[in-house]
Amino acid sequence: MNSDVLNAMVILIDDDQSVRDAINSLLRSVGFAAETYGSFKDFLARGALPDMPCCLVLDVRLPGISGLDVQADLMRRKISAPIIFITGHGDIPMSVRAMKAGAIEFLTKPFRDQDLLDAIHQGLVIDRKRRDSQSSLSAMISNFGTLTRRERDVMHQVARGLTNREIAAELGIAEITVKVHRGQVMRKMGAGSVVELARMADLLGLEPDADRLNRFAIKSIS
Repeated sequence: MNSDVLNAMVILIDDDQSVRDAINSLLRSVGFAAETYGSFKDFLARGALPDMPCCLVLDVRLPGISGLDVQADLMRRKISAPIIFITGHGDIPMSVRAMKAGAIEFLTKPFRDQDLLDAIHQGLVIDRKRRDSQSSLSAMISNFGTLTRRERDVMHQVARGLTNREIAAELGIAEITVKVHRGQVMRKMGAGSVVELARMADLLGLEPDADRLNRFAIKSIS
């Protein structure tokens, strides 16, 4: 079975029962786990999205609210999942608005089953990458939180490109002490090289605003 199908969820919101049944049958025929809802209110009642890659398939016209407004509401709620719009009444301005807001596809009914499946595969790949990126960043922040204040200072200076001697002079400590702290930083952060450590510092926003991240790390483990 395709890896995009495994451990993933497709969520369909459409007020037309026949459309929900047809798409649900299609998705399950190719192995997708799927949930269907007749309204945005029903969807919200389920609570948070499942802890796996997800893709939303939304009808543009829903009871009491448009699919485009649903898209905006999801963004405000910080519910991040790729969105595919389906509609029987689409127009160019509507599709442009949806795509600008981050939708990955805008399909006009009747559409080919394969077009929908292709869009869903694309959405799940996007969401899987997003989740992997968030997980990696969370791990880096967690690792950074294990560093002592002095180790954070050393990591900051390494990110600036300073040598051990320069760091020792900057911090007013012995060069051998810098080497020890640097080794501890590399181990705790799981960095295989100074270049990788510098990249982590950049992703964490450690240069130039190290104090901000120090306060965040201290707060996160307090």
